[in-house]
Amino acid sequence: MPNATLKKQDGASAGSVVLSDKLFGAKVTPGLMHQAVLNEATNSRQDTRNTKTRGEVAGGGRKPYKQKGTGRARQGTISAPHYRHGGIVFGPHPRDLSAKLPKKARRAAVASALTVKASEGVVTVIEALTFDTISTKTAAAFLAGLGITGKTLVILGEHTPVIYKSFRNIPGIEVRVAPAFSVRDVMDATQIVIVKSALDVLNAQFGADSSDKETTV
Repeated sequence: MPNATLKKQDGASAGSVVLSDKLFGAKVTPGLMHQAVLNEATNSRQDTRNTKTRGEVAGGGRKPYKQKGTGRARQGTISAPHYRHGGIVFGPHPRDLSAKLPKKARRAAVASALTVKASEGVVTVIEALTFDTISTKTAAAFLAGLGITGKTLVILGEHTPVIYKSFRNIPGIEVRVAPAFSVRDVMDATQIVIVKSALDVLNAQFGADSSDKETTV
Protein backbone atom coordinates (compact mmCIF):
# COMPACT_ATOMS: atom_id res chain seq x y z
CA MET A 1 0.00 0.00 0.00
CA PRO A 2 1.28 3.55 -0.74
CA ASN A 3 2.71 5.63 2.07
CA ALA A 4 3.02 9.37 2.64
CA THR A 5 5.10 11.44 5.02
CA LEU A 6 3.19 12.46 8.14
CA LYS A 7 4.27 15.73 9.71
CA LYS A 8 3.19 18.10 12.42
CA GLN A 9 2.27 21.70 11.73
CA ASP A 10 5.71 22.91 12.82
CA GLY A 11 7.35 20.64 10.22
CA ALA A 12 8.53 18.00 12.66
CA SER A 13 8.27 14.44 11.45
CA ALA A 14 5.45 12.35 12.89
CA GLY A 15 6.23 9.20 10.96
CA SER A 16 4.30 8.02 7.92
CA VAL A 17 0.72 7.24 7.10
CA VAL A 18 -0.61 4.37 5.01
CA LEU A 19 -2.78 5.66 2.19
CA SER A 20 -5.77 3.92 0.73
CA ASP A 21 -5.28 1.88 -2.42
CA LYS A 22 -8.59 3.16 -3.81
CA LEU A 23 -7.32 6.74 -3.78
CA PHE A 24 -3.54 6.58 -4.01
CA GLY A 25 -2.95 3.15 -5.49
CA ALA A 26 -5.57 3.10 -8.22
CA LYS A 27 -5.13 2.23 -11.86
CA VAL A 28 -3.76 5.25 -13.73
CA THR A 29 -5.84 6.13 -16.80
CA PRO A 30 -4.29 9.12 -18.63
CA GLY A 31 -7.14 9.31 -21.12
CA LEU A 32 -9.72 9.63 -18.36
CA MET A 33 -7.69 12.32 -16.59
CA HIS A 34 -7.42 14.24 -19.86
CA GLN A 35 -11.16 13.97 -20.35
CA ALA A 36 -11.81 15.26 -16.82
CA VAL A 37 -9.52 18.27 -17.36
CA LEU A 38 -11.23 19.08 -20.67
CA ASN A 39 -14.62 18.76 -18.98
CA GLU A 40 -13.62 21.25 -16.30
CA ALA A 41 -12.24 23.68 -18.89
CA THR A 42 -15.47 23.41 -20.88
CA ASN A 43 -17.61 24.08 -17.82
CA SER A 44 -15.56 27.18 -17.02
CA ARG A 45 -16.50 28.76 -20.34
CA GLN A 46 -19.22 31.41 -20.50
CA ASP A 47 -20.79 32.13 -23.85
CA THR A 48 -21.50 35.87 -23.92
CA ARG A 49 -21.82 36.29 -27.67
CA ASN A 50 -25.12 37.82 -28.68
CA THR A 51 -26.59 39.50 -31.75
CA LYS A 52 -29.92 41.26 -32.15
CA THR A 53 -32.64 39.93 -34.40
CA ARG A 54 -34.96 42.15 -36.44
CA GLY A 55 -37.32 42.25 -33.48
CA GLU A 56 -34.64 43.50 -31.08
CA VAL A 57 -32.87 46.30 -32.97
CA ALA A 58 -33.93 49.90 -32.40
CA GLY A 59 -36.36 51.51 -34.82
CA GLY A 60 -38.50 49.88 -37.47
CA GLY A 61 -41.80 50.87 -35.91
CA ARG A 62 -43.33 51.98 -39.17
CA LYS A 63 -42.99 51.48 -42.90
CA PRO A 64 -40.07 53.46 -44.36
CA TYR A 65 -42.30 54.66 -47.21
CA LYS A 66 -45.70 53.94 -48.61
CA GLN A 67 -46.51 50.61 -50.18
CA LYS A 68 -47.29 51.76 -53.73
CA GLY A 69 -46.49 54.55 -56.13
CA THR A 70 -42.79 55.06 -55.44
CA GLY A 71 -41.42 52.59 -57.99
CA ARG A 72 -39.34 50.99 -55.27
CA ALA A 73 -39.64 47.56 -53.76
CA ARG A 74 -42.14 47.33 -50.97
CA GLN A 75 -40.66 47.41 -47.48
CA GLY A 76 -42.24 46.85 -44.11
CA THR A 77 -39.52 47.95 -41.70
CA ILE A 78 -35.97 49.28 -41.68
CA SER A 79 -35.04 46.66 -39.07
CA ALA A 80 -35.10 43.97 -41.77
CA PRO A 81 -31.78 42.11 -42.17
CA HIS A 82 -30.97 43.56 -45.59
CA TYR A 83 -30.98 47.11 -44.19
CA ARG A 84 -27.91 48.71 -42.66
CA HIS A 85 -28.20 48.44 -38.88
CA GLY A 86 -30.94 45.90 -39.34
CA GLY A 87 -31.30 42.62 -37.48
CA ILE A 88 -28.80 39.78 -37.86
CA VAL A 89 -29.95 36.51 -39.39
CA PHE A 90 -28.73 33.30 -37.69
CA GLY A 91 -26.31 35.25 -35.50
CA PRO A 92 -24.77 33.78 -32.33
CA HIS A 93 -26.71 33.86 -29.05
CA PRO A 94 -25.73 32.79 -25.52
CA ARG A 95 -25.93 29.04 -25.10
CA ASP A 96 -25.24 26.47 -22.43
CA LEU A 97 -21.70 25.13 -22.91
CA SER A 98 -21.67 22.88 -19.86
CA ALA A 99 -20.69 19.24 -20.20
CA LYS A 100 -21.19 16.35 -17.83
CA LEU A 101 -18.89 13.56 -16.82
CA PRO A 102 -20.31 10.46 -15.10
CA LYS A 103 -19.70 10.30 -11.35
CA LYS A 104 -17.71 7.08 -11.57
CA ALA A 105 -15.53 8.56 -14.30
CA ARG A 106 -14.87 11.72 -12.25
CA ARG A 107 -13.91 9.74 -9.19
CA ALA A 108 -11.70 7.40 -11.19
CA ALA A 109 -9.94 10.40 -12.75
CA VAL A 110 -9.33 12.00 -9.33
CA ALA A 111 -8.00 8.70 -7.96
CA SER A 112 -5.69 8.39 -10.99
CA ALA A 113 -4.33 11.89 -10.44
CA LEU A 114 -3.75 11.30 -6.72
CA THR A 115 -2.05 8.00 -7.52
CA VAL A 116 0.34 9.75 -9.90
CA LYS A 117 1.28 12.31 -7.25
CA ALA A 118 1.69 9.63 -4.57
CA SER A 119 4.01 7.66 -6.84
CA GLU A 120 6.09 10.81 -7.32
CA GLY A 121 6.44 11.17 -3.55
CA VAL A 122 5.06 14.71 -3.40
CA VAL A 123 2.11 14.02 -1.06
CA THR A 124 2.51 15.19 2.55
CA VAL A 125 -0.07 14.57 5.25
CA ILE A 126 -0.39 17.03 8.16
CA GLU A 127 -1.78 15.93 11.53
CA ALA A 128 -3.70 19.19 11.97
CA LEU A 129 -3.59 22.73 10.59
CA THR A 130 -4.83 25.69 12.62
CA PHE A 131 -4.03 29.41 12.54
CA ASP A 132 -5.02 31.78 15.35
CA THR A 133 -5.41 34.79 13.07
CA ILE A 134 -5.25 35.59 9.37
CA SER A 135 -1.55 35.85 8.62
CA THR A 136 0.21 35.40 5.30
CA LYS A 137 3.52 35.38 7.17
CA THR A 138 2.37 32.42 9.28
CA ALA A 139 1.19 30.54 6.20
CA ALA A 140 4.51 31.16 4.42
CA ALA A 141 6.43 30.01 7.50
CA PHE A 142 4.32 26.84 7.59
CA LEU A 143 5.24 25.99 4.00
CA ALA A 144 8.89 26.83 4.62
CA GLY A 145 8.91 24.53 7.65
CA LEU A 146 7.74 21.70 5.40
CA GLY A 147 10.37 22.56 2.82
CA ILE A 148 7.68 23.13 0.18
CA THR A 149 8.15 25.53 -2.73
CA GLY A 150 6.41 26.05 -6.04
CA LYS A 151 2.81 25.29 -6.90
CA THR A 152 1.14 23.64 -3.95
CA LEU A 153 -2.35 22.28 -3.37
CA VAL A 154 -3.51 22.44 0.25
CA ILE A 155 -6.52 20.22 0.95
CA LEU A 156 -8.51 20.92 4.11
CA GLY A 157 -11.08 18.77 5.85
CA GLU A 158 -13.49 21.67 6.34
CA HIS A 159 -13.86 25.27 5.20
CA THR A 160 -11.72 27.48 7.42
CA PRO A 161 -11.75 31.17 6.39
CA VAL A 162 -8.70 31.99 8.53
CA ILE A 163 -6.55 29.42 6.74
CA TYR A 164 -7.92 30.26 3.29
CA LYS A 165 -7.29 34.00 3.71
CA SER A 166 -3.80 33.34 5.07
CA PHE A 167 -2.78 31.43 1.93
CA ARG A 168 -4.59 33.44 -0.74
CA ASN A 169 -1.88 36.08 -1.20
CA ILE A 170 0.90 33.53 -1.70
CA PRO A 171 1.51 32.95 -5.43
CA GLY A 172 1.06 29.38 -6.62
CA ILE A 173 -0.88 28.19 -3.56
CA GLU A 174 -4.38 26.78 -4.00
CA VAL A 175 -6.57 25.86 -1.04
CA ARG A 176 -9.42 23.38 -1.50
CA VAL A 177 -11.83 21.63 0.85
CA ALA A 178 -12.15 17.86 0.41
CA PRO A 179 -13.66 16.49 -1.72
CA ALA A 180 -14.22 19.69 -3.72
CA PHE A 181 -11.07 19.67 -5.85
CA SER A 182 -10.52 18.70 -9.46
CA VAL A 183 -8.09 16.66 -11.49
CA ARG A 184 -6.61 19.88 -12.84
CA ASP A 185 -5.99 21.12 -9.28
CA VAL A 186 -4.04 17.95 -8.52
CA MET A 187 -2.07 17.76 -11.77
CA ASP A 188 -1.12 21.46 -11.73
CA ALA A 189 0.45 21.17 -8.29
CA THR A 190 4.04 20.14 -7.76
CA GLN A 191 3.37 19.48 -4.07
CA ILE A 192 0.20 18.34 -2.29
CA VAL A 193 -0.44 18.95 1.41
CA ILE A 194 -3.40 17.07 2.87
CA VAL A 195 -4.69 17.62 6.37
CA LYS A 196 -5.43 14.31 8.12
CA SER A 197 -9.09 15.26 8.55
CA ALA A 198 -9.33 15.80 4.77
CA LEU A 199 -7.90 12.33 4.24
CA ASP A 200 -10.71 10.92 6.38
CA VAL A 201 -13.28 12.83 4.33
CA LEU A 202 -11.82 11.46 1.10
CA ASN A 203 -11.82 7.92 2.45
CA ALA A 204 -15.49 8.23 3.37
CA GLN A 205 -16.39 9.88 0.05
CA PHE A 206 -14.67 7.27 -2.10
CA GLY A 207 -15.62 4.30 0.06
CA ALA A 208 -12.01 3.63 0.93
CA ASP A 209 -10.74 1.90 4.03
CA SER A 210 -10.76 4.52 6.79
CA SER A 211 -8.84 2.34 9.23
CA ASP A 212 -5.42 3.27 7.84
CA LYS A 213 -2.69 2.86 10.44
CA GLU A 214 -0.05 5.43 11.17
CA THR A 215 3.48 4.18 11.62
CA THR A 216 5.89 6.34 13.61
CA VAL A 217 9.51 6.29 12.47
